[in-house]
Amino acid sequence: MMSFPFHLLILLCLFTFATAQQPYVGVSTTDCSVSDNSTSVFGYSCNGLNRTCQSYVIFRSTPPFSTVSSISSLFSVNSSLLSSLNAASTSTSFPSGQQVIIPLTCSCSKDNSQSNLSYTIKQDDSYFAIANNTLQGLSTCQALEKQNNVSSQSLLPGMKIVVPIRCACPTAKQVNEDGVKYLMSYTVVFGDTVDIISNRFGVETSKTLEANQMSFDNSEVFPFTTILIPLQNPPSVSNSSSLTPPPPPPPTPSVSPPLSPDGGKSKKTWIYVLAGVLGGALVLVVTGAVIFCLVKKKPKTQEETRNLDSFTGKKPPRSYQEFDPLDGLSGMVVESLKVYKFHELQSATSDFTSSSSIGGSGYIGKINGDGAMIKKIEGNASEEINLLSKLNHLNIIRLSGFCFHEGEWYLVYEHASNGCLSDWIHTTKSLLSLTQKLQIGLDIATGLSYLHNFADPPYVHRDLSSNNVFLDIEFRAKIGNLGSARSTTEDFVLTKHVEGTRGYLAPEYLEHGLVSTKLDVYAFGVVLLEIVTGKEASELKKEIDEGNAIEEILNRGRLLPEGLVSFVVKLVVDCLKKDHLNRPSMDEIVLSLSKILTATQNWEESSY
Repeated sequence: MMSFPFHLLILLCLFTFATAQQPYVGVSTTDCSVSDNSTSVFGYSCNGLNRTCQSYVIFRSTPPFSTVSSISSLFSVNSSLLSSLNAASTSTSFPSGQQVIIPLTCSCSKDNSQSNLSYTIKQDDSYFAIANNTLQGLSTCQALEKQNNVSSQSLLPGMKIVVPIRCACPTAKQVNEDGVKYLMSYTVVFGDTVDIISNRFGVETSKTLEANQMSFDNSEVFPFTTILIPLQNPPSVSNSSSLTPPPPPPPTPSVSPPLSPDGGKSKKTWIYVLAGVLGGALVLVVTGAVIFCLVKKKPKTQEETRNLDSFTGKKPPRSYQEFDPLDGLSGMVVESLKVYKFHELQSATSDFTSSSSIGGSGYIGKINGDGAMIKKIEGNASEEINLLSKLNHLNIIRLSGFCFHEGEWYLVYEHASNGCLSDWIHTTKSLLSLTQKLQIGLDIATGLSYLHNFADPPYVHRDLSSNNVFLDIEFRAKIGNLGSARSTTEDFVLTKHVEGTRGYLAPEYLEHGLVSTKLDVYAFGVVLLEIVTGKEASELKKEIDEGNAIEEILNRGRLLPEGLVSFVVKLVVDCLKKDHLNRPSMDEIVLSLSKILTATQNWEESSY
């Protein structure tokens, strides 16, 4: 007699686990001292079917973030993509309070699911103000402090921080049973209810409650918090009833019918029992189906493996028309990137003439009015496309789409209008100020920190150089040419295939083929020295090999204020240490450069 309730309890627990998504954050965000993550104050947990996915957030237009360009810049997304998603032009200025749909790539960072943005601290900023005023609840003060390991009181104007945006990927149950493809983080405002929000986006209220571990009896939501909206299709102006919240409807009777005094309690109990039994049965059926599929799945035959290898080789197979180039790409990539037609690229580059060439296999042009860089890739580019589609950061060059034509790949990137970093620093008289130079260094460090710590899995660039860093119209740096990047979930891996640019390669990589994140740290030290001195890597290596100390090289041209030389010297020396274990992490470099940049800005202001 005792076994039935016990088994029922297990079934109920299994049913709850199978349907649960993320706990609603509630009012925990109003107290920045709260450190209990049971209400997801540090971010949503990584319990999705995929560790990386396309997601969306809702942001409300408010000055100074009320135009397509300003909102795109805040969230590091392409302005054309943002305007298309919101049925607007790239010059649109949204009315105050209008909801704007923002597309983001959501990835797992340790235990939390998030999309990382770069943000520059302004006067009187605090974590609470950034989370609730600037980002309207799309982050929390707890998550910001944990992410940056710096207290709110230590924030200084000009300092760069990483902002974790609240997002999540659909669970296996949501994908397989409910057909959910996307989760949208919706920011709650006064007057909102779960029912109103769900109706606005054509979603069943029960599914929204389930996605946030809420119930009809416990469904209160609070302003400046997020709830997840499960969507089967990408959100847009056309598939939501309105992007401007309608006024709250009049109160409606309770959704639960009144219980009879004698039988209501008994009926409700049996409903729970029935739900538990059905839920448990569902879990058993799904488990059995998975086991059956694993048992029945046949390994690839030698012939199948040979066919796959022939497509991913350097040269396309003779009968490339028989292969679908999209086979090597994940479904999310195909949905999030544009597949260009070859004639579009021909038109953008005047048929790839020399006038549009930027050297090698690179070209510049305009597609639909937006500048673009187009690179022709030899061999298979699916790995690079899959990697770039996962990355979403201000300091990583953004891939907007690709084209496969007659066995050749063409990758289309955002256009960094000021070109290559090396063109600006390897001149007799650089036009960049010291602050601009250090900001560029900080941008590169921030981008590498994102690759090392927040990409899933982590990546090592392996070919960082001043030629592979590009500058946008505001001279902000973007790391490009990630074709040599390699994922590494271990502290280090070994390779027999050493590639990269001479002068930037770490000794352990050249001598032993050892690949780790410290490989990029070494290359960054070389690039930073190039930025500050204006000399090329080969020239710097020669001077150092001849016994010239880095401090002597920096002092020789009086390139830095006297009080800052020692800090920059220490940073560069640490990056270039022969033992890779003694080099700092990119997180530590970001913090050091933030302080150096702030001090430089104060020095330049006082010198006027």
